[in-house]
Amino acid sequence: MKKPKYKRVVLKLSGEALAGDQGYGIDSQVLNDIAFQIKELRELGVDVAVVVGGGNIWRGVKGAAQGMDRATSDYMGMLATVINALALQDALERQGVETRVQTAIEMQEVAEPYIRRRAIRHLEKGRVVIFAAGTGNPYFSTDTAAALRAAEIEAEVILMAKRVDGVYDSDPELNPQAKRFTDLDYMQILNSSLGVMDSTATSLCMDNAIPIIVFGIKEKGNILKAVLGEPIGTYVGRSEPHGRHTEGCRREDEKSSRKP
Repeated sequence: MKKPKYKRVVLKLSGEALAGDQGYGIDSQVLNDIAFQIKELRELGVDVAVVVGGGNIWRGVKGAAQGMDRATSDYMGMLATVINALALQDALERQGVETRVQTAIEMQEVAEPYIRRRAIRHLEKGRVVIFAAGTGNPYFSTDTAAALRAAEIEAEVILMAKRVDGVYDSDPELNPQAKRFTDLDYMQILNSSLGVMDSTATSLCMDNAIPIIVFGIKEKGNILKAVLGEPIGTYVGRSEPHGRHTEGCRREDEKSSRKP
């Protein structure tokens, strides 16, 4: 087995990824596959923190668009992330992985409150820490929570596991001719509408030099490949980890025309 490239990672799981092909709720097979892949990372000695979204149950922005008070809708979304976090904790512990859930909104009967030093101590003891309830504030996405927690625990990379296998120049589910980027710079994300993550999250990553790897969760083993430094998905940062540099955005179809 190769040596992992990263020692401490934040895995960002979208709620939609947890829903699998059913589109809503939690797909137990997807959940168990993710738990197994996280177990593989722990067996390599990688510190793993997870931030979960809640879009498979409730999306705050969608509720607000339907006329609901935005803050109320966002708090509902935060509670949805707690449901996902508890489900993932159960899946991990059934595979023998010691896990703690920490929430940005206190609910001590089901999870610990988020305390930075305690979270780091759990990681040092080999436990997987799942961060739920976003940042605890409305108007902030779980992508921002992932960037914030990554900075706080000094993670080396954010692994963004999504339904699609990277960042495209248009929606690949609507446009079969969409081209995937292999490399992107932070500023290109901020200046475009590529939909990688919101501007607050991107700025936090840029300010703290935290790279982001966006990849598909459907293919088994992708989380491990990302941690080992294999070239999958789309890398966002100042330089690409496999020896390439982000000289402007590069699409998948441009690789063959570049010299190694």
